[in-house]
Amino acid sequence: MNLSVDLAGVTLKNPVMTASGTFGSGQEYSEFVDLSRLGAVVTKGVANVPWPGNPVPRIAETYGGMINAIGLQNPGIDVFIKRDIPFLRQYDTRIIVNVCGKTTEDYVEVVERLADEPVDMLEINISCPNVKEGGIAFGQDTKAAEAITRAVKEKAAQPVIMKLSPNVTDIGEMAKAVEAGGADVISLINTITGMKIDIHKRTFAVANKTGGLSGPAVKPVAVRMVYQAAQAVKVPVIGMGGILCAEDALEFILAGASAVSVGTANFHNPYASVEVADGICAYMERYGIEDIRELIGAVR
Repeated sequence: MNLSVDLAGVTLKNPVMTASGTFGSGQEYSEFVDLSRLGAVVTKGVANVPWPGNPVPRIAETYGGMINAIGLQNPGIDVFIKRDIPFLRQYDTRIIVNVCGKTTEDYVEVVERLADEPVDMLEINISCPNVKEGGIAFGQDTKAAEAITRAVKEKAAQPVIMKLSPNVTDIGEMAKAVEAGGADVISLINTITGMKIDIHKRTFAVANKTGGLSGPAVKPVAVRMVYQAAQAVKVPVIGMGGILCAEDALEFILAGASAVSVGTANFHNPYASVEVADGICAYMERYGIEDIRELIGAVR
């Protein structure tokens, strides 16, 4: 039985990876999960300088999921290279670095710093606000998305995954824009903008007022967007958004995803990612499927 998948020339032993921001760089979860059993570990967002993140409170539980407004807090590229890459290199898994920034120059600086590092792929988070354009996310404008993709690809030594925001009118057009800019792979969805209000305190549940909604509540939207994106482009697609179990992951794969990322589920079940991988294997055995590629995009 073959569970391996190919993403722009990078082979993953199975299609299951972690979603950025939900797994750190694996240090904490390595106490529960053998990282070598995963197709890849996707790191928390890495910026050119340390980011303090947003003021607290930054997380709120909501029906069927959670809202977070962490603000991409991270220690910066220097600490990441010194501490996190050597840790991940101990395991037989692919290393995918999520990159964030506030300007095109920020992204490019991180990408250039990673050019000589032993990491396998770069995932570019274009849901970050573009400070030079009044705060609109790079991923909410097709021209900006294509331009940032092209700028990153010019400097990247590794294959580039562009992570798309769902907070757009037409996800297919956004997928086409980053493909035109040279993206090797696309991943989606990032979180959906949401809000929760504490009726007893009569204030917002997170200090930022709004945050990113993730978890099971977003899965039907995510599956639909992954299907639309996969229909729109020729590059591989990584699907995510509310995956709790193998059944959820298989919906994304049937919709056209070559790989999947497990995110919010990690917070209440640290074993979720390996359970998803095992469940996909069990499904294939049950239905006599010899190769995972038979399932990718099988629903038309």
